[in-house]
Amino acid sequence: MDEATVRSWLAEPMPAAVQAAIDRLARSEDVKRIAVMPDVHLSADVCVGVVLATGGVLYPNAVGGDIGCGVAAIAFDVEARAVDDERVAAAVLAGLYARIPCIRHSRRTSAPLPEDLDSWELSAPALEARKGQEAAAQLGTLGRGNHFVELQQGEDGRLWAMVHSGSRGIGQAIRDHHLARCPAGRQGLRFVDAGSEAGRAYLADASWAVAYAAASRRAMADALGHVVARVLGAQADAGSFVDCNHNHVRRETHAGETLWVHRKGAMPAADGEPGLIPGSMGTPSVHVVGRGCVEALCSSAHGAGRRLSRTDARRAISTRDVGREMRGVWFDHRVATGLREEAPSAYKDIDGVLRAQHELVRIVRRLRPVLSFKGV
Repeated sequence: MDEATVRSWLAEPMPAAVQAAIDRLARSEDVKRIAVMPDVHLSADVCVGVVLATGGVLYPNAVGGDIGCGVAAIAFDVEARAVDDERVAAAVLAGLYARIPCIRHSRRTSAPLPEDLDSWELSAPALEARKGQEAAAQLGTLGRGNHFVELQQGEDGRLWAMVHSGSRGIGQAIRDHHLARCPAGRQGLRFVDAGSEAGRAYLADASWAVAYAAASRRAMADALGHVVARVLGAQADAGSFVDCNHNHVRRETHAGETLWVHRKGAMPAADGEPGLIPGSMGTPSVHVVGRGCVEALCSSAHGAGRRLSRTDARRAISTRDVGREMRGVWFDHRVATGLREEAPSAYKDIDGVLRAQHELVRIVRRLRPVLSFKGV
C-alpha cells in the first residue's frame, strides 16, 4: 500500500496525536501529497493546518464543516489613533453589536440572499430549505470561537479592519449531508469519487458555501464601514479590500500534475497571491503575498494555530489572564470569562509560525490590534 508524500513546515515539534492523524491520512485512498503547515493542530479526522492532494477522490473532512471560512481586510482613510479614546472605542463596539449579530439577524434586520446565491440551487431539498431560512438569517453574522471583527493599526499608523468568519450553519449542513453518503475507506475516512454524481453534487454545494462565506464577510465589512463612518467620520478605501478563504477543495496543477487540493485551515499562496494571516486575539496579524512553493502545494498557514485545546484553555487561563493579555486592546470586558479559550496564550506564537514558513509567503504589512469584537 503506497503512502502519500508528506512535507512539513513546523514551528515546534509535532504532537504525537497530530502525527498519528497525518500518518492515517497518508495511508488513505488516493492521497498523493500532504503539506503540513506550522499552525497545524488536532481536529476531527483531518487536522487543521493540513493541505491534502488527491488524484480523483474528495474527502469532505479535509475541508471541514466551515466551508469557505476565511479572512477579509479593508483600510480606512483615518489613522488608528482615532480609536485611542475609550468613549470612541465603546461607541464602535456598541455599533458592532447592533449591526453584526453573533448568531442570526432578527426579522427586522435580516435581508434576502443576494440573487446569485439565491438562484444557485443546492443538491438536496433539505439543503435548499436551510438556504432559504437559516442561511439568509445568518448572512453577515459573525459566529463564535475564533471568528472576529478587529480594528488594527498598520506600520504607517493607518486604520485597517480584519474580519474572520465562514459559512455558518449552512456550511456544516452541507458537509454533514454529503459525508453521510460517503463510504468509509480502509483508514476509516469517508470519501467520494469526484467524477461521480455524488462527488459533483458535493463540489457544487461546497462552491456555493465558499461564495456564501465571502458574501457574508463582505456584508460584515460593509456594516463595519457604516459604524466607522458614523463614529469616526472616516471612509473605507474600496481598492484596499482583500479576501481569502482557507477551507476549500479545488482543482489545481502542481509540478505538472493536476490534483484535487483540499485545504483545511490553510491559505492558498501561489506566487504573488495576496493573503491574510491573523494572529490570535490581541496579537499582531500580517498581510502577505505567496511565494508559490510547489512542495507546499502553494499554500500557507492561516493563523497562529491552537496551542491549547478549548477545554485545556478554559482550565489553564483565568478571566484575569484575559484582561492582562489583552492590555492595550479595546474589547468588551463583560465577556472576558467566555473568551478564555481565545486568549493569546491559547495559541502558538504567530512570529514562530511566520519564521517556520518564510519560504511560503513574504510579509508585506504587519498590523497590531486596536479593538477586538468577538461572539461568545
